[in-house]
Formats: sequence, C-alpha cells, structure tokens
Amino acid sequence: MKEDRELCQLNLLNQALQNNNFADFFRNIKYEWSERVRSPIEDLLAKQREDLFTLMGSAYVSIYQQQLLELSQMSEEELRNICNSLNWTEELDGDKVILKPKCVCVNGEAEKMAASDKSVDDSLYPIAVLIDELKNEDVQLRLNSIKKLSTIALALGEERTRSELIPFLTETIYDEDEVLLALADQLGNFTSLVGGPEYAMYLIPPLESLATVEETVVRDKAVESLRTVAAEHSAQDLEIHVVPTLQRLVSGDWFTSRTSACGLFSVCYPRVTQPVKSELRANFRKLCQDETPMVRRAAANKLGEFAKVVETEYLKSDLIPNFVQLAQDDQDSVRLLAVEACVSIAQLLPQDDVEHLVLPTLRQCASDSSWRVRYMVAEKFVDLQKAVGPEITRVDLVPAFQYLLKDAEAEVRAAVATKVKDFCANLDKANQVQIILSSILPYVRDLVSDPNPHVKSALASVIMGLSPMLGAYQTVEQLLPLFLIQLKDECPEVRLNIISNLDCVNDVIGIQQLSQSLLPAIVELAEDSKWRVRLAIIEYMPALAGQLGQEFFDQKLRGLCMGWLNDHVYAIREAATLNMKKLVEQFGAPWAEQAIIPMILVMSRNKNYLHRMTCLFCLNVLAEVCGTDITTKLLLPTVLLLAADPVANVRFNVAKTLQKISPFLEASVIDSQVKPTLDKLNADTDVDVKHFAAQAIAGIAAA
Repeated sequence: MKEDRELCQLNLLNQALQNNNFADFFRNIKYEWSERVRSPIEDLLAKQREDLFTLMGSAYVSIYQQQLLELSQMSEEELRNICNSLNWTEELDGDKVILKPKCVCVNGEAEKMAASDKSVDDSLYPIAVLIDELKNEDVQLRLNSIKKLSTIALALGEERTRSELIPFLTETIYDEDEVLLALADQLGNFTSLVGGPEYAMYLIPPLESLATVEETVVRDKAVESLRTVAAEHSAQDLEIHVVPTLQRLVSGDWFTSRTSACGLFSVCYPRVTQPVKSELRANFRKLCQDETPMVRRAAANKLGEFAKVVETEYLKSDLIPNFVQLAQDDQDSVRLLAVEACVSIAQLLPQDDVEHLVLPTLRQCASDSSWRVRYMVAEKFVDLQKAVGPEITRVDLVPAFQYLLKDAEAEVRAAVATKVKDFCANLDKANQVQIILSSILPYVRDLVSDPNPHVKSALASVIMGLSPMLGAYQTVEQLLPLFLIQLKDECPEVRLNIISNLDCVNDVIGIQQLSQSLLPAIVELAEDSKWRVRLAIIEYMPALAGQLGQEFFDQKLRGLCMGWLNDHVYAIREAATLNMKKLVEQFGAPWAEQAIIPMILVMSRNKNYLHRMTCLFCLNVLAEVCGTDITTKLLLPTVLLLAADPVANVRFNVAKTLQKISPFLEASVIDSQVKPTLDKLNADTDVDVKHFAAQAIAGIAAA
C-alpha cells in the first residue's frame, strides 16, 4: 500500500515536471520518501531549486520573499543562504521583505525597458520577458513560457495578474495549437492566482476566445477550464458573468463557438434562477436544431449530461422532444450519440414514462439503417438494460438483443456478442435460465459458426461465463458441444479465448470432460506461426496446469513448456522462463527437482549460446522458488561451470546470475565458491564481463 502511494506521488512529480509547474513540484515533493528513492529525489529537488532561482534571476528584478517561500517550500534560513550565495539583495516594503536578484541582461522588450527608462517600475519586468518569449520564433520557447504562467502570476501578485497579465493573454491569443492548448489548460487552474472565486470572472474572456478556435482539442480544453472556473463562481456571479458568455457562444456566427456552448449548460443550469433556466433550455433546444451537423452532434453528446440536472417535468416537456429529434437526425453521427443520451434519460424516468417516452426511440435505433447506430446500441445494451429494469428487458430488450445477434454487419454482431454474458447475468433471476435457453442460446449457436473470425473470437471470450448461470446439467447438455466446436476452430484467437476462460467451466463441471479436446487445441496454439499467439498460451499454462493436474501435465504438456525455452523469439523464451517459475510454485520444489531442472541443466551444454543463456535465465527465477538446498546442490554448479564459457555474453550473465541467486545461498558457499568466480570474471578481458562482475561483487557485499 505504501509503495502504491509513493508511486502516485512520483507520478504527481512527473506531471509537474512535464508542465514546468514549480508550485506543484515543490508542494508534492514534501513526502516521506522510502530509502531507495530518497537520494535521487534529493538530487532532483536541488536541481529544481537551481532552475527556479535561475528563472527568477533572469526574469524578475524583484519578488516578495513570502511569495518565493510559498513557491519553493523552503524555510527562511534556507532561502537566505541561497540568496546570499547568489548575491541577491533585500529591501523592506513596510513589513514585507523584497528580494532583488542580481541583474541579468536579456534581449528584446526587457532590454528596451531597462535601457529606455531606469525609473520604470521594476515589477513590469516579468511581463516584458513574457512578451519577449511569446514573440520568439521557437514554438518550444513559447510553449515553455505559457507553462510558466503560474510562476509569473505569483511573482506579479493577484491585482497585477488581473489588470495586466490576463488582458495581455486575452489580446494575444494567436499561436500554434500546442501553445493554445497549454494556455487553456493553465487558465483552468488560475483562480487562486487572480484572487480567488470572487475574481474568477477575469478568466472568462481569454477562455471564451479559446473556446472559439478551430482546433477541437483546444476548444475542448478551454470548455473544460471554463467549466472548472464556472463552478467556482457564486450563484450571483454565475448569472452575471458566465451565463452571458454561454449565450454569446450560442449565438456565435461560427459553428466552433456553438459546439463549445453545449458543454456549459450542465454546469450553469442547477445554480441559476427559474427565468434563466427557461432561457437555457430554449438555447439548448436551438442548438439541437442547429443547421450545422457538428453543433447537433455536440448537443447530442451533452444531452444526457444536461438531462441529469434538469427537473423531471422539463425533462419530459423540453429535452425528450430534443432527444427524439436527434435520434431521427439525417446524420448517423448525430443519431449514434443520441443512443448514449438514451441511457441517461432512461435512468432518470419512472418505468411507465420510459416505456412511453424512450422505448419507441430505442427500438428505432436498434433497427437503424446505419450500422454505426446499431453498433452503438450494442455497445450500450447492458447499460440500457440496467436503466429500464427487468420487465421492460424481458418484453422489449430481449427481442432487440436477438435482432442485433443476427445483424447483417459483422462489427455489430461482434459488439453484441461481447455483451452476451453481462446481458444474461442481469436478467431477472426468476426467469434467467428459461430466457437464456429459449431466447439467447439459439442465436449464440449460430454465432459459434459465424463466417467472421472477429465475431467468433468475441463470443469465445464470454461464452464460458454462461456456465455458472445455467448450472452443471445445462452446461453439459447445451454449452459443452459449443465449447468443443470452438476448441477446434481454425481461428487461433477463438481457441485461445476459450482456453483463457476455462476456470468458469472448471468451477461448474470440472475440466476433465474437456481435457481430450483441450490437448490438440493447446498443441496447435503452442506451435502457431504467430509468436503473440504462442506467448498468450504460455501465460495461461500455469492456470491450465492447476486445473488439469500434475499427472496430465507431465504426460501431455511438460514437453511443450520445455520446447518454448528453445523458441527463436526472445519474448517467448523469456515468458517460458517465468512460466517455469509459476509451475514450480504450483507443483512444488520436489517436482521441479525431478521433472524440469535436469532438462534445464542439459541446455547449459548446448552448442547454441542463446540456449546456454536461457538456461541461466531459468536458474535465476528457479532459485527464488526452489530454496537453498536445491540452489546450492543443483543450480549453482551449472552457473559456475558457465563462468568459463567462450562467449562473453554468457559470462557476464553468469555474473548477473550469481548476484541474483546469492540471497538463496549460505554465506560459506558465497565465500568459497561465488566470490572466487566473480574475482576471476572481474579480471576478464571483456569490458562488459568486468563491469557486471564488479557490479555483482559490490551488490553481494552490500547485501
């Protein structure tokens, strides 16, 4: 658990570094780091503080001490020591300390400002530097400048950020999309830098401009930031500042502003007065009827979200007519998004209203002329099922599900096939088995022999999950014949998906009834020409071994597992070594000593050096599960023998192996056998062998 928290903290640091966000970095580095990462973290902290003071020294003529303390998360004494080493000076402004970095000459606006008027306000200097960097031809420099906006705003203070920095940014929104995207992202977190929620309205003008640009990702990020900023407004400020912005976007001449407007309704609606709510519903209706398909698509995309905040009576009177209209749109890209809204609306209405207001449209979508719309219905089918309840599912959704299972388009059949297990699991328990046997299985049987391999593969990934629902008798009678057909399918993905889900059947009827059919399927997959298929079956082998038992495994499958160690693809050999470890965990060290270790040790004498290296890789992992006795008696002598191998790659892997297995050896063995061998390797003529030998010697000494 502690390691997970530390990983999360490291991820926060990484994000701060990528965004050049000093404030987030110094805030998140305050953490009780473990011993293994403390040293690099301290080095990183020192480097970031150096970068921060380099930035301050080059960009600012003065900065309040308190602001720099808050930014860098340093103590006053630490800050004073650094300032003294950099020859920074201090001045008092009342009871506040102002730090003045040593003057650094720069080009452009900043230089002109300093040269033209020595009496100019020093604190304008950051804006001048920002202007310089934003005018630079180098996109990366402009991007870095935008990412440092929070630092600049902190230096300027809240009032000057509102009065100078934000207007400057609003007036200069013209740049590469990458720079505008970074600006939209930064402004969403700027509320505290302009003085808090009561001044959040100052951020709306630049974000409104960004919400109208042509590039979609910039608009989306601007809308996301606008939603964040809008949520921080008081209800009164929301009506005064955000709602007019929304209305301007709705009535914009260019479609980009109208698409952006769709994302703001749900955040504004719950907190405004009734007259304004009425206007917002009218505006949303206007967007649903817009002449531009992109706008109608954006409205359909946000319809479900908006429905969740609208009162039920207005949901019925205003939004459902919009939903019906969008579901009948002449553009299939609009109709398919209406399917998503259907789920949200169905969850909000009583069952009677769902039946009368939503189901007619849903039936229409399930038989839509466009396969993309039907595909979306298939994707959302289980969500729709949960929303409408068991009775409507039985009467209306089961026939729709059957219709989709025999759809003319393979993409639709594949999508709905993946939902078979979940759809059946959510049926009313009283009628579940009867509905599956009479209404679902006949269509599933057809899909087992579908001409499209993607459909068969999708079905194979879920069909085993029906076993627990049907019970032992029906599984044997109804499902077992289908499993046997799929285990013989010509498509390797189908066979693989059946094998990967055997645990479902094993829990119900045991695996023995499938074992004779399993073996040919496993052998074919193990020898498949596609190495990724071979890799996948290796990953399932430990689970299969546990289900089939040690005796069956030794007779039929052990040879396959040994064969993978000699595969010509490295990824297969690597996976096969890990597979050996898992098999030993499954069957125990005594089994390993008798069944597989002798066969692995033979590989150490193979003429191909790759096989000798694979032997070392196996010994690495087996030492962890075989214990001290077997490691000392059987594994170590072979490793020591390979120390004299003519191939340098083998010799330096011996050094690495000795370091890895040393924790499983007694101290006397390490002193008498391991260290002399490493000393010999440390004097090797090959530089890589010497390097890894020295590394192993140091590692064992430190253990």
